[in-house]
Amino acid sequence: MSGRTRMALCAAAATLMAACALVPLVSPATWLLQAILLLAVQTAVGMATRRVPLARPLTVAAQALVALMLLTLIFAGRQAIIGVIPGPEAFAHFGDLLRAGADDVSRYSIPAPLSDGIRLMLIGGVLIIGLAVDTLAVTFRSAAPAGLPLLALYSVAAGLSEGGADWLWFLVAAMGYLMLLLAEGRDRLSQWGRVFGGAPKTPGAESSGAVAPVRTGRRIGMVALGIALVVPLGLPAMNGGLLDAAGTGVGSGSGGGGTISAVNPLVSLRDSLNVDEDREVLSLKTNTADLSNLYLRIVSLDDFDGTTWQPSKRNIEAVPDKFPTPFGLGPDVRRAEIETTVSAADWYAQNWLPMPYPPSDVDVDGRWRYEPLGMTVVGDRRQTTRGVTYTVRSLDVQPTAKQLAGAPEPPAALKREFTELPDSLPAAVARTARQITKGATSHYDEAVKLQEYFATTGGFQYDTNVKVGSGPEAISRFLRDKQGFCVHFSFAMAAMARSLDIPSRVAVGFAPGTPQGDNSVSVGLRDAHAWPELYFEGVGWTRFEPTPTRGSVPSYTQSDVPGSTLPDVARPSQSTSTGPSATPSTSQGCAGRNAELCASESPEAVVAAGGDGPRWYVLLAWALGGAAALLIPSGPMLWRLRTRAVRLGAHGRTESEVSLHTLAVWQELTDTAWDFGIPPDDSQTPRKTAARIVRLGHLDPSAADSVHRVADAVEQVLYAPSPRPPAGLAEDVRRVAAELRSKASRTANLRALLAPRSSARAVWALTDWWTDIKRRATAARPTLRRTSASGQQQG
Repeated sequence: MSGRTRMALCAAAATLMAACALVPLVSPATWLLQAILLLAVQTAVGMATRRVPLARPLTVAAQALVALMLLTLIFAGRQAIIGVIPGPEAFAHFGDLLRAGADDVSRYSIPAPLSDGIRLMLIGGVLIIGLAVDTLAVTFRSAAPAGLPLLALYSVAAGLSEGGADWLWFLVAAMGYLMLLLAEGRDRLSQWGRVFGGAPKTPGAESSGAVAPVRTGRRIGMVALGIALVVPLGLPAMNGGLLDAAGTGVGSGSGGGGTISAVNPLVSLRDSLNVDEDREVLSLKTNTADLSNLYLRIVSLDDFDGTTWQPSKRNIEAVPDKFPTPFGLGPDVRRAEIETTVSAADWYAQNWLPMPYPPSDVDVDGRWRYEPLGMTVVGDRRQTTRGVTYTVRSLDVQPTAKQLAGAPEPPAALKREFTELPDSLPAAVARTARQITKGATSHYDEAVKLQEYFATTGGFQYDTNVKVGSGPEAISRFLRDKQGFCVHFSFAMAAMARSLDIPSRVAVGFAPGTPQGDNSVSVGLRDAHAWPELYFEGVGWTRFEPTPTRGSVPSYTQSDVPGSTLPDVARPSQSTSTGPSATPSTSQGCAGRNAELCASESPEAVVAAGGDGPRWYVLLAWALGGAAALLIPSGPMLWRLRTRAVRLGAHGRTESEVSLHTLAVWQELTDTAWDFGIPPDDSQTPRKTAARIVRLGHLDPSAADSVHRVADAVEQVLYAPSPRPPAGLAEDVRRVAAELRSKASRTANLRALLAPRSSARAVWALTDWWTDIKRRATAARPTLRRTSASGQQQG
């Protein structure tokens, strides 16, 4: 097996070993088998084109084209030309799949289902990384920079993964990279031949010269790998999610419990409710005697796509000294101002600031921003609640049933946005809502009937172990089975309220906590909760509580409602509280929405579903962009280092190989002198060129002898019938290079390293290659014309 073949196989293996870190993210892992097959074909194409041989850019282009055709065959065969050639329809289908995959990534928990969109993103990403690794390590023979795309691939998986076996996947990926480096080292050693190893002088000394560097390289690699495994243990971990310990709210920190960083609130909430340890999240001190309405609101979910509720993108601004009056709250509604001091646990790193609603102002240190429509405060530049103590002044709004029942119609823009329902919502949801509220005389009566139906009269059971779906039928299935937890109840009531033209949304946060002996209130993981908020003009956004045995029934839903069966008592939080892990994702946001409700869209208003970090495709884009930013400026330097290593490293055994090596060493000597300001002059003989380098470079006698020794060797190769150039020419060039560096200034040395003048040869080679292609194309045209003309004459 040749060295380049071994390098190609090791590059493919290193890519697959790094891709193994993606296996825990998706279930089932059958996509990996497809990725292995397609990567093998891509690698085989590269091996074949390099044996032709084709120019390096053509080799890369051939591999990319074959990879694109394979992806087209698997994912867009029906839209392609003869099943494999991608056309406009195929590329449009690829775009649809990628958009669907991005939506699935933001919607599903880990492990996510293997949809076509996610499968395309995984397999296509592996092929792209594999092409980059193969190009750098094999085509351009530079394995070290190939670690950058491998690192990008592993970083995507590490940024999304939440398992305890991350170190294992890192070990596998690192071993793949180490294997690639060792393969390159072996290939370089094989080129050094007997000049490096020397002829064995004794039987016991056989091959000792070549084995020692290999063994040393392996030892260095293993030490570096061990350091890389140990160092991350002392670095802070990356976690994510809306309610987990590292950027979310119903997760435990490093001390135990369960960390919820899933994207699907239905799945992640169920997991959070089944943790064994109810850890304290927040500690409150407040001046209100009635804790039943002290809900701590984190964020509101107002974008409903038929599957789940998500926050819309909103404009954000600096936190004002005094918050404006809540939208829709009239002056005749009774209210009282309360003050609450909140202390967050050291392990609780929420991006949003939990506050009683509606807040009047907040006193908090750190970098925070304000979202006016939802009246929420969100961290800026990775600011979280970890260990933060803050004071919130808020309003305890106390409307009457009469005020709610007599509320006029809301503004058209608000009603249009907050009553929007997708076409995929089953008709049974709206039909059931009309049946439940039959006979109601106002939207308020309809809201109370919905709350009463879910809480008491509908026969629903609170169950955190219920198996839930995530498709459009999830709500209708919940209405049929009548089992679920707060996410089900709040989602269903908000959707049914919208079907009755009542503006609604879902709030995420914490239900009232448990009073302690020191006059504080402890809010734990199991107090996390979700509830619907319905809008009534003159009162504003109003809380309802449809979840049985959870939270407290608002007093304004019990008074002045004849025949109501709702209990007239507050219902404290139970030990099996819920906490939705509702996470934002890329949604329609403000596009197409009324300017009165969202003036300017800002991506900072939506904290990514991965907690403190960006989404995986943003991470991949930044990683690839960073790799390009490093590789492009360092291209001349890398090309020069590679060229020098090839010229000075290859030593032939036959006479022709020795001659070629001598000429390559001479070329390296003149290019080194050129890098230090002595341009080449092809019109001069080697002897005159050597004298010119010695004179202009101010070389000492030892370095001057080295220059003349190389020049004499070149003259033998060019003119002697049986040339016998001396050994050690490569060392002569290195001695001359060291002398030139010692005589040059620091600026000249930096330029020779970072921007060598001799790298212009790469541009010349590319120009010659392009000129040769045009010459061949031009030469082929007359032949085609003559062939065509002769065919016409014969006809």
